[in-house]
Amino acid sequence: MDEEIAEETDSEDVFPDGGLRAWLVVAGATLMLLPSFGFSVAIGTLQDYWHQNQLSEFAARDIGWIPSVFVYLMLGLGLLVGPFFDRYGPRWIALVGSIGYVVMIFLLAECTEFWQMILCLGMLGGVTAAMLTCTALAVVAQWFKTRRALAQGIAMTGSSVGGFAIPLMLKSTFPAYGYAWSLRILGFVFLFCLVISNILLKARFRPSPAAKKKAIISLHIFGDLRFSLFTISVFGFEVVLFGALGILPTYASIATDFPPDTGFYLIAVLNGASCLGRILPGYLADKLGRFNTLFIMIVFTLVFMLALWLPLGTKSLPALYAFAALFGFGTGSWMALTPACVGQLCRADEFGRYYGSMYFVASLATLVCIPISGELVQTVGPEAMVGFFCCILALSLMSFIFSRWACLGRRWVLRAKI
Repeated sequence: MDEEIAEETDSEDVFPDGGLRAWLVVAGATLMLLPSFGFSVAIGTLQDYWHQNQLSEFAARDIGWIPSVFVYLMLGLGLLVGPFFDRYGPRWIALVGSIGYVVMIFLLAECTEFWQMILCLGMLGGVTAAMLTCTALAVVAQWFKTRRALAQGIAMTGSSVGGFAIPLMLKSTFPAYGYAWSLRILGFVFLFCLVISNILLKARFRPSPAAKKKAIISLHIFGDLRFSLFTISVFGFEVVLFGALGILPTYASIATDFPPDTGFYLIAVLNGASCLGRILPGYLADKLGRFNTLFIMIVFTLVFMLALWLPLGTKSLPALYAFAALFGFGTGSWMALTPACVGQLCRADEFGRYYGSMYFVASLATLVCIPISGELVQTVGPEAMVGFFCCILALSLMSFIFSRWACLGRRWVLRAKI
């Protein structure tokens, strides 16, 4: 157990905020988020493939339940994984999650029926991905405070790299090797990443005796108005983010006359741009304030949804690619800054509990957003679906503004660093 602790003498309130050991932890978290979170943001590629092949008799709305269950469990089970991390540290949670996740991807290669995919990717994948994503972000929070937004933004680039590389890899391997071997190749890549990440991840301090005595589920933390309003905002973020990621390839193939490969490239462009969105705003947030920077990026994303996706998404392929890049940059910053904002509302040894509880609520959005977006694009048209996402993001922005207000002692202060 001693080897799991990097420096027992460090106080929980004194953060290294750098150094070789801290940045190796960030590297480990990046590699852990690549196959877990990265696969979740690239999953629209698989959904579109199933719609055209194994599950061609199913509607897009029905196929959407497979990635929805996966993402819902990946985020929602943080309610349990977070407190277990606070109690016992990362080692066994990360190890068990890694083994289960690799088993899942190799089993998915053998799946041909809808129910098999729900059980394998949705259930097994969702549970094990929750163990990986929550652990990776919680460990980074133990090592950084002043530079936490930058560090967690760098760690979250793992999901962007995964979201960029996985669609392009599958696009090349599907025609060359077929479905089963394409996923097996992906499985070996995931195995490599997870072995290295398990070696690099280390907790900075032992779980406190107080953390071990706390209840696993602590719903009383929602009594904090700052946290409750921020959770409502993140709920809306997840509707927009995963709804768009899950439906974009299907949107391109059903609602437009663009080339068949457009869906692959849209997801790759979106996730490639999100790499920059996770690093640059993260660096800026440590100087301007995390809530302030996130506010700017929400407005940035909403403007381009209204200016590009809504009027031009089905009419102009260059405009759709431009939107994908800008949307990826904006939403990438959401994913990087959200953990940093949560860390600003709690102690480092409570991060897992707060982060997991918030995403338990926010994950409910992911359970329904992909089937809803699939139904909207097929029944009332793509413009109505985009309009729906814009309305949801506008409501999230309002809730976020009030969360910032609560953080400032219920005062309206424009220039405060928060």
